[in-house]
Amino acid sequence: MTSHSATLSAFAHDLNLKSVPSSVISRAKACMVDTLGVSVFGSQFPWSQSIKAYAQAYGQGGRSQVFGTSGLRLHAPQAALANGAFAHAFEQDSLRKPGAGVHPGATLFPPALAMSQERSATGAVLLKAFIASCEVMFRIGASSKHSSEQLGFHAPGLTGPYGAAMASGLVMGLDANQLCSALGIAGSLSGGLLAFSKAKQGAEVKRLHLGRACESGVMAASLAEQGFQGPETVLEGQFGFLNSFCAQSAPELLTHGLGVEWETLKICIKAYACHVTAHPAIESLRGLMQDHHLSAEQIEHLRLEVGAKILSHHDIRAPKDIKQAQYSVPFCLSLALHHNVEDPSAFSDQWVTDPRVLRTCRELELVGFSDDAKRGSWASRLTLTLKNGQTLVREADSFLGSPEKSLTNEQLKKRFELHTAHCNPQAVQIWFDALMDLESIGSLKELPDLFPI
Repeated sequence: MTSHSATLSAFAHDLNLKSVPSSVISRAKACMVDTLGVSVFGSQFPWSQSIKAYAQAYGQGGRSQVFGTSGLRLHAPQAALANGAFAHAFEQDSLRKPGAGVHPGATLFPPALAMSQERSATGAVLLKAFIASCEVMFRIGASSKHSSEQLGFHAPGLTGPYGAAMASGLVMGLDANQLCSALGIAGSLSGGLLAFSKAKQGAEVKRLHLGRACESGVMAASLAEQGFQGPETVLEGQFGFLNSFCAQSAPELLTHGLGVEWETLKICIKAYACHVTAHPAIESLRGLMQDHHLSAEQIEHLRLEVGAKILSHHDIRAPKDIKQAQYSVPFCLSLALHHNVEDPSAFSDQWVTDPRVLRTCRELELVGFSDDAKRGSWASRLTLTLKNGQTLVREADSFLGSPEKSLTNEQLKKRFELHTAHCNPQAVQIWFDALMDLESIGSLKELPDLFPI
């Protein structure tokens, strides 16, 4: 029987952009634009600079740009490492809805672009590579039933190398057999633990997981190009991904609906600089406060009903720093009560010690849903009790940027310009226009640097 890796590889290799719906192409472009913006923004943080220094030390002499820097070109593996870490540096990169432990922007765009610049590929090649690898990686994530994190793994560090290997391999022009080997190799390069969520320090390691996934994908594709082989049953076989890294699995989802049901349409772009599990609750809170003209001082108590994963992984009441705070649903909701979280600068260490935010975080009531209704893992029901005794309730499972509430081009550009406001406006415009019209770009090497001015 043909393995799932072989089927996915053949699909990705044979994909023709002319057969891809325009809505899928638009969603892919929006994701790449957003990823570039959050990467440039994310490049400024100390943990990003540490990774950049490492990448620069070992990657000099290449052709691939490093976001947020001037004139720095590295070899593709190191550029992909740095840019992937930058994309995830401040909890702003894209993911899938429903959640499946996959981050398309941070694990597909950096290696695909790095390899495109190294190989002088066209924009159309990059676009195909992004869409095809998204279709592959999202199915791998869905087949895991997002159960890897039940075992303590950070899922994007496991799924990301597969997507990055496919994206890199397609840009390199690998045939279907080589792509299958690249997937097999990528499976032995997976990694990432959730220890940071329960520790007193080291939350920045979470950012590294996405960078390493990008670097691993480039390595896997490059080895496959040289004839190195990987196991063709790496996904569904004995001791493969689904059997080794997942508490539950659905192998049939690996190839379900290929070329008919477009997973790329499930890309979710974040509205706030925090873990996605907090986004529906934040949107509920902001909506209720706006609709009823409320201030924080008028609210006596917050009660939030959520699913099991939020209770087990995201109930952090005394975060040690902003990196851990961004992973905490109670903290992020408390921050949204007192500050404007549309601005990513609201997520800073100064608010981790803010007495008002911390008091709300401690007192917020976080409980499991009281009924058995079927909901998504991000769903929440927020109840506000006002000081006048009035009670307001709102349930949500989506937010601006999710597939049901996609950003318009104007909103996308505004968000991109917000994240690149410290860069040369002319370069910002050139990059936005180029990514929105990728099919017409002859070479991606000549695009200008996006760096602070």
